Amino acid sequence: MAGTVHDMMDESSAATEAVPDERPGVMAVEEEKGFQTVGQVEVESPRISVRNCNVWYADKQAIFDVSLDIAANEVIAMIGPSGCGKSTFLRCLNRMNDTIEICRVSGQILLDGEDIQGKDVDVVPLRARVGMVFQKPNPFPKSIYDNVAYGPKIHGLCRNKTELDEMVHQSLVKAGLWEEVKDRLDQPGTGLSGGQQQRLCIARAIAVDPEVILMDEPCSALDPIATARIEDLIDELRHKYTICIVTHSMQQAARVSQRTAYFHLGRLIEVDQTDQIFTNPAHKLTEDYITGRFG
Repeated sequence: MAGTVHDMMDESSAATEAVPDERPGVMAVEEEKGFQTVGQVEVESPRISVRNCNVWYADKQAIFDVSLDIAANEVIAMIGPSGCGKSTFLRCLNRMNDTIEICRVSGQILLDGEDIQGKDVDVVPLRARVGMVFQKPNPFPKSIYDNVAYGPKIHGLCRNKTELDEMVHQSLVKAGLWEEVKDRLDQPGTGLSGGQQQRLCIARAIAVDPEVILMDEPCSALDPIATARIEDLIDELRHKYTICIVTHSMQQAARVSQRTAYFHLGRLIEVDQTDQIFTNPAHKLTEDYITGRFG
């Protein structure tokens, strides 16, 4: 979605979440020399390709030399303890960290082979191509219809009202919300339930026809029934979109993703097929996390 949507995030909490975990007794991975991620970093014909990504908040480094390919039409889950940097890394993929004044990002991030880090890159169309759904549903104080129509309007994607109506309809259908709201499109989006609001935000993101959808703990504020609806939706959407989801729920990662990336103290420790990560992890830190020894 456009920068005006994503700039609604709480910047101070974003910076706080991203500070690496410094609990005693946990391996200080960031001090390791020559560390290399274990597993399947590269994929054939990636939609997104990241090499040597580093992120700082002022003089505090939050991400260390992360390299990762993300394939088209896959769901990749990013897991790890609180403060491990997974959300910070996610926000690098559509330059949401630009909204945080003290944040600095280095490295190469390619979207369909194009470097999104260039100074001449306009972040507004970038954030339409790489949409984002936040942890807490954030519908605009507008009608359900206008929430979804906002993006296509500002990006000039529809030539007339008929095309806009169809765009709104198709987006709500894809988000699994149409049947529940079709008779009240003129009512406020903020009047929907939490799960419905989150699906409205997903409809808003896909209305601008993105290539990638970033989801930062999209179910953390939802009840189990609403969570199941979102997870079913993710499985449907992956056939058209690339989806990157940050989650604290290992069960959710196992249910919705094809690949899983484990972050720890700002480093990408291991990435592989989800079944492999949860049944036979190669790195001891990954094993310790998924078996509950810490986190």
